[in-house]
Amino acid sequence: MEEKENISMKQGEEGYTRSTLAKKMTSMVKPVVANAVRSLFSRESHPHEVLSIADLGCSTGPNTYFSVISTVIESVESKCQELSFQVPELQFYLNDLPSNDFNTLFKGLTGLLQRQEGKNIFVMGAPGSFYGRLFPRKSLHLVHASHSGHYLSQVPSGLKSKEGLPLNKGRIYISKTSPPSVRKAYLDQFQEDFTLFLKSRAMEMVPHGHMILMLLGRESTDPANMESCYMWELLAEAISDMVEQGLIAKEKLDSFDVPFYTASSEEIQGVVDKEGSFSIDHMQLFAINHFADVVEGEDTWVKAERVCKVIRNFTELSHHFGEEILDKLCDKFANILVENIKKELPMNITNILVVLSRKAV
Repeated sequence: MEEKENISMKQGEEGYTRSTLAKKMTSMVKPVVANAVRSLFSRESHPHEVLSIADLGCSTGPNTYFSVISTVIESVESKCQELSFQVPELQFYLNDLPSNDFNTLFKGLTGLLQRQEGKNIFVMGAPGSFYGRLFPRKSLHLVHASHSGHYLSQVPSGLKSKEGLPLNKGRIYISKTSPPSVRKAYLDQFQEDFTLFLKSRAMEMVPHGHMILMLLGRESTDPANMESCYMWELLAEAISDMVEQGLIAKEKLDSFDVPFYTASSEEIQGVVDKEGSFSIDHMQLFAINHFADVVEGEDTWVKAERVCKVIRNFTELSHHFGEEILDKLCDKFANILVENIKKELPMNITNILVVLSRKAV
């Protein structure tokens, strides 16, 4: 399946990567990564000569890939010392779409790698879509993907009628007013994509290797629940306002849908069970407020602008609506966000942490 390169796999915006929210997510995943690494070693197993780790959808923000590399190094060294094993060579693969700024990514690694000088640690980029093969067979021991798995490979194909007319008029994602066929189209696309993701990783991972996924999801069984749709509803409202002002054609709104899906834990479990190559060792849901990453003393407008930057970076807004209208649209969206922040409405997002093990072949 071909993935459009202008769909960002992850939040590469500086406003996100420097946020306390991102750091909080990283701190939650760190012990999970450490435990997964340590479980790859035992007195009964033959010591690894090379340990290969892939970080998928790494973008350019240092909070995740920097922490993953550091945690893996620390965990391998401590476990090998405990077992009196020689520390293996470590091969890290950093993956994102070819349009990602890999130059910035590797510049950000300079300090970390300098501190590890003299050790057998290798880092290379692996551009390409993770909805398909990226690595040789049975070459990976650990796979990590943070906040990238909720992006679909494409806008679902079932969002138009047989006559080619849009079925989700006035909305850009699943909503309470969306017909059942829209919900089904999104679920079908998620199941197809996630199945392909698992099949690809199954071929690339060694038996009993581990995969750690962090993705946006939902607690509710209803995909139109506000926890899943809140930001997209507000963005659709901003676009609708500009349609009413004559700044955007109504057809542009009706034909725009985001390639994104917040799955429930049951939907994730269902795909894993059906695909059959992995077992789920652990699954955890936790909610964090959309504005949990506020900077002390930061005013409401700055908070809203930061969220707007992230949304702008995620979607194909400029490609679909035109670069010339984007600033006005983002200003409108930020104004709507400010009003909602002032109302102090609950704006929680559900995150799902999944730890999987590759079954023995």
